[in-house]
Amino acid sequence: MPTKYLIVTLPVQSAAGDSEASLWRRLQESISRNSLDTPLYRFTLPRFRGTTFNSLIALSDELVRSNVLIEGLSLKIRKQIEDLERDRDTGSGILAVDGVPVDSYLSRFVWDEDKYPVKPPLKEIVASILSRVRKIEDRLKVQAADYNSVKNKLKSITRKQSISLVTRDLSNLVKPEDIITSEHLTTLLAVVPKYSQQNWLSSYEFFDTFVVPRSSKRLYEDNEYALYTVTLFAKVVDNFKVCAREKGFLIRDFAYSPEAQESKKDELEKLRQDEDAMRTSLLQFLYASYSEVFSSWMHFSAVFLFAESILRYGLSTPFLCAVLAPSPKSEKNLSSILEELCGFANR
Repeated sequence: MPTKYLIVTLPVQSAAGDSEASLWRRLQESISRNSLDTPLYRFTLPRFRGTTFNSLIALSDELVRSNVLIEGLSLKIRKQIEDLERDRDTGSGILAVDGVPVDSYLSRFVWDEDKYPVKPPLKEIVASILSRVRKIEDRLKVQAADYNSVKNKLKSITRKQSISLVTRDLSNLVKPEDIITSEHLTTLLAVVPKYSQQNWLSSYEFFDTFVVPRSSKRLYEDNEYALYTVTLFAKVVDNFKVCAREKGFLIRDFAYSPEAQESKKDELEKLRQDEDAMRTSLLQFLYASYSEVFSSWMHFSAVFLFAESILRYGLSTPFLCAVLAPSPKSEKNLSSILEELCGFANR
């Protein structure tokens, strides 16, 4: 899909022997003669009724504001799709409108009278389009907020499992066989700076006479610290902590509970499943919403073009509407061609 499309109108000056067909041919010939890389398509507008200058002038400001709103929502949805696909490192799906690629929809645009009958005044047509768009926007806010809530909660838990051993949750690092708890014995968890591990292993047994010899075992190591167990008599825990702190070692408060650990594991797994399901549901909604919003935008653009063309060219002057897809290097020359055709038509 080209990065940029232009939808333009050119006035047809009957007094100068002009017609819509001849103006279309001149536009085609000018693009071909200048070898511009610019695909060109007709953009057919319906016959809107009951239009007056006063009604169009009254509607003009609203059309400008609403166009910004619909275009902005279309771009927002597209970005959300790209972000969600990027999060999972998957290729982006094909953006389609009414079941066809975006460029095909643009090049073959046909006004949908089932959705938007053309008999009502333009103000009512605009209101109908905006109503559809706002309903999608409101639902999208709710669904995206629900997904982000679960995603952020999962991210928070995952972050706690990846930060420093000094503060992180230790439950997923400790197995039942690592902990000894009896009437007299208990197991503590020590956070040891990586560079001090040898110092810990050679000294912990002497922090108190009631430390079990050779009971320290390394459970985990990150970039800064290592996590060790140490078994000792429960009655000397406080004294051992004081000695460890004086030597630069941190004893983490930790009460091993198989039930609590299993509960945390189940909670994390459920959050992952919920996040995955909600992401899939949100993506499906986003793809469907993009189709609906883009279609609404093109119908709105048709109204916008019609209104602005009447205000610019007059009620009695017919005009040609076209879609162009210029490459960046051909935009300047194309602009000159369009200006020339407008000038020729107005002689």
